Formats: sequence, C-alpha cells, structure tokens
Amino acid sequence: MPVLDLGTVPAADHFPPASEPVDESEACHALAMDLCRRCGLAQLSYDGTIPAEPRGVEPMALREQAAEALRRVADAGWLRGTTLREFGSPHGGSWSSLLADRHHVVGAPAHIVLDSFGIMHEPDQRAAFAARAAATAPDGVLLLHYHSLATIVRLGQWNALRHGHFAYYSLTALVGLLGAAGMGVATAWEFDLYGGTVLVAAVHGHTAPDAGVRDILSRESALGVTEPAAVSGLQHAAQRHMRRLRRWLDAEADNGHRVYAYGAASRAVSLFSSAGIDRRRLAAVADASPAKQGRRMPGTDVPIIGPDELVRADPDHILLTIPDLYDEVHQQFPQLRGRWWIDTPDGDPSGGAETPHPTTSRGMACPVSG
Repeated sequence: MPVLDLGTVPAADHFPPASEPVDESEACHALAMDLCRRCGLAQLSYDGTIPAEPRGVEPMALREQAAEALRRVADAGWLRGTTLREFGSPHGGSWSSLLADRHHVVGAPAHIVLDSFGIMHEPDQRAAFAARAAATAPDGVLLLHYHSLATIVRLGQWNALRHGHFAYYSLTALVGLLGAAGMGVATAWEFDLYGGTVLVAAVHGHTAPDAGVRDILSRESALGVTEPAAVSGLQHAAQRHMRRLRRWLDAEADNGHRVYAYGAASRAVSLFSSAGIDRRRLAAVADASPAKQGRRMPGTDVPIIGPDELVRADPDHILLTIPDLYDEVHQQFPQLRGRWWIDTPDGDPSGGAETPHPTTSRGMACPVSG
C-alpha cells in the first residue's frame, strides 16, 4: 500500500557539472514508498534510475559508530570463530578491518557475516537474506546493521527515501525476513546514528529473542510501524519540511543574510529539488568529497564547492544537511562556530533553540552555538 509519494525527483546519485544548465527532465524519476500489509516491510515502489558511482566520503560518525558497535558485540560474547565475510554498502566504510585487528580472516562459510547498510540496496530482498544466511556458518552469526523504520517514522525522516534504497526495516519485518531464510534474531543493540539505528545478531534455526529484542518489538508495535496509517505520516512530514525550509531561506534572504549549506547528501536532493531551492536562496553547498566539487545539486542551480571555499565565503548561516556531521565540522572549522543550523524535518525553523549537540535536536534549521 502506498504510504509516501514524492512525485518525480532527480536521481539522488547523479550530480551534473555546475556548468551544465538545469534541465527540467532531471526531475523525472518517480519516488515513492509502499508498505506491505502482510509482512510490514517498507519498500521502494519503483526505481527507474541507473546507479552512478558513489561519490560520498565516509563521515567520522559512521567510523566511530562501527568501532563502538564491534566493542559492544565483543563484550556480549558474539564475536565467534576466526572467519568473516562482509557484504559491503555503496555508502562506503567497512567493518572488516576492525575485525582483522581481532585476528579474523576472510573465509567461507564465515563465523561472522557483516552487513552494515548494505542489504537495503538489494532489489530482491528474499534472495539477499537467503544469500547472507548461506554465507553464515552453522555455528556462526549474522550481524546486520540498519537505519530503523521506527526512527524514520518517529522523527519524520521522509527524505531517507531515495532511489537505490529498496527496503526500510522495522525489527518486526526483519524477524520475518530472517525467519524465511532459516535464521532467528537473538539479540540487538541500538545506536544514536541517523537518529536511531539497530544492529541485530541472527543465528541459524529458531532462537528465543532476548529482552532487548522484545523491548524494541514492543515499542514498534506501540508506534504502529507496520500500519499504513502510521507510516503515511511521512507524507505530511515531507510537506512541512519543504515549506519550512523555503520559508526560512526566504526570510534570511529578505534580511540580507547569505546562507550556504554543508553536505551534498542524497537526502538533500529530493528536498532541494521539491522545495524549489535555488541560488537566490542558497548560495552553495560545501562537501568534503572532491568528486562532488565543481558539480551542482541535481534539479537545481545550487553549486557544490569545497570546504575551504565555504570558509573563505564567510557565510552568515550554514545549513547542515546531515546532523551526524556536526561534531566533525565543529572540530574541523572552528572559525565557523555559531553559524551552523541543523536540518531536521520535524521542527519550526523560526523558533529553534540552541543546543550543544545536534543529534538530539528536534528543530529544522536549529541554530547550534559553539
């Protein structure tokens, strides 16, 4: 059943050269989310795009979270055996090197199978889960890390929807998908990354879920993440977000303020394009990826520049499109402290309160002090 429809938007991973004029045909790709009434899995309705070479740079927050996750897994006694296999993600980053430091080597079947944000990129979900189960040794463990649908619904993160992301998991749906592949969820850990991610440990055969798993399932049931009525709230979140962002940028322009952004992220593509953001409202977007610099945001004339150029521009405000980058940019650019505004879908840009850490902020364009 349809729960979120963004109409037609540009492909999220194709950044045209800045010198190339904006073509209306760029925003021609349907983008919508369906929710399966039977299994509760949220899925990309259709993807007519052709995947482009990933251009992102792995953020510090993602690297730190990977190290913390493996520490918690090890402390709980789940780092089994000596062999490993990792199913990679187009978002970059790898946990294999961290396990290599613990003397695990690549082998098949593997005692430890890793997947961090990888499986959502598989068009055939049942085949993907079967492949990961087959790669896991009979006494091994599958460690699967994902951005929680419960987080997406609770925080109104509608712009998590993008081409190439074929599934959005609740633990409720994940239990069913793993069960169909002959595996059961034994335990789970929660993290603050992206507002809330979950790492599950799954093993072959039936296993009784621990208290942590039961707690997550209970909270998901209360939130209604397998119910179209609850998930369809993302449609309203999208409309509010676009309206508030444009209103805030228009007000800043009227006040003579120069606003830039940081992070040419895929989540910003549909937002900027659908909200009609252009250079009159947003001067440029800075990004650490050299491959994105000299290009522009798809569907808009907003150019992508390097961080050094952002510093030289000395903007009045900087819209941070990825809240998890705040600690990194705060440390890297001390001369820009006090100018960061955090982009989140569920707040009012005219009334955001200062907060010392953006990952807990709940206001779109919320100012963060230094």
